[in-house]
Amino acid sequence: MARKEMTFKIGGEAGQGVESTGAGFAKALARGGWHIFGMQDYYSRIRGGHNFYQIRVSEKPIYSHVEPVDLLLALTQEAVDRHCDEVVTGGGVICEECLEVDCRALDERDVHYFPAPLTDIAQEHGGSEVMRNTAALGVAAGLIAFPFEVMASVIEDNFKKKSAEAVKANLRVGEAAYRFAQDTYPGEFDYELPRIDDAPTRMVMNGNEALALGALLGGCKFVAGYPMTPATSVLQWMAAHGERYGVVIKHTEDEIAAILMVIGAAHMGVRAMAPTSGGGFSLMTEGLGLAGITETPIVLFEAQRPGPATGLATRTEQGDLLFVLHASQGEFPRIILSPGSVEECFEAGWRAFNLAEKYQCPAIILSDNFLANSVRSIDTNFQLRPGCGGGTREIVQEGYGAHVAG
Repeated sequence: MARKEMTFKIGGEAGQGVESTGAGFAKALARGGWHIFGMQDYYSRIRGGHNFYQIRVSEKPIYSHVEPVDLLLALTQEAVDRHCDEVVTGGGVICEECLEVDCRALDERDVHYFPAPLTDIAQEHGGSEVMRNTAALGVAAGLIAFPFEVMASVIEDNFKKKSAEAVKANLRVGEAAYRFAQDTYPGEFDYELPRIDDAPTRMVMNGNEALALGALLGGCKFVAGYPMTPATSVLQWMAAHGERYGVVIKHTEDEIAAILMVIGAAHMGVRAMAPTSGGGFSLMTEGLGLAGITETPIVLFEAQRPGPATGLATRTEQGDLLFVLHASQGEFPRIILSPGSVEECFEAGWRAFNLAEKYQCPAIILSDNFLANSVRSIDTNFQLRPGCGGGTREIVQEGYGAHVAG
């Protein structure tokens, strides 16, 4: 009997498209009716260093990842070396034919080896080896009998901004790799993820996107900040969607300017927010005291990273609670919200503004890298608590800031 719950891991080098490949595959699986949870791991550099994206798939809602891997898509030798030992009995490894794989060790653990000419398929059908990650996804979809038309719809969405030719090239590569897997390895993999036709429409979104959407629905009209991982995507989301809803976005020269601009906007009656991380929040502490003494209802979003000092931008930690409780000179009331799920991030986005305005004091939302970047599939008909503003249902169903799966 084919297994219908599994974990994929896509490993490669920074700059190789690991994150976009994983996000696209997660979106396709959700569009096919499956519940997904996706997480990424990356270094603080533009290129170089090993990255991976992990996707857990299930028929039931899921809220975290698991360590064992059922199907590894290794784009580099380092991915093979690092992750082959994580593959479970009965699982599989997809990689370029030229990479060195200890087949004996895989056989001893009953792990299937699926070598594929990914680069050749990418060059022959797409004209560039850059598309070998699309080829890898095509092979994976072919092995698990996941409908290619669902993959094709995501490829079209992801590449249509580049050009029509980019869409066509990636479709040719993906379909060729899909056929290669079905022709070369028919019935060799004991996993199957067919399309679930009666599944509801779902969004795929991470904690930061949910928080930004909640802030928008809570009446946020001004956002100022200096980009600081892992809070930067809140600024990006607002920059992409704010104009449509009358939100002013300011990319400031530093975090001191950000909080002062937010205080000024809130003092004039505008709901205003500043996203940052621990190092940036450190610079905001004197401004926080100004908001406290003037009883100005600002909202700060603090996505924590390991410290001290500038810290580790792409690693997760939850070590700033005492810091935000006692930050700034003197004593004054402040409200702290700490969401633990994507849905709670959405709720915190609007509740922080309501609470800050009700009690005329700063409100601080605490998150972390894991929650900020991990994506989940969420039904668009999830229950909304009262108090998050008008037009909520319509905007959520349109899926702004999220990847609508259906």
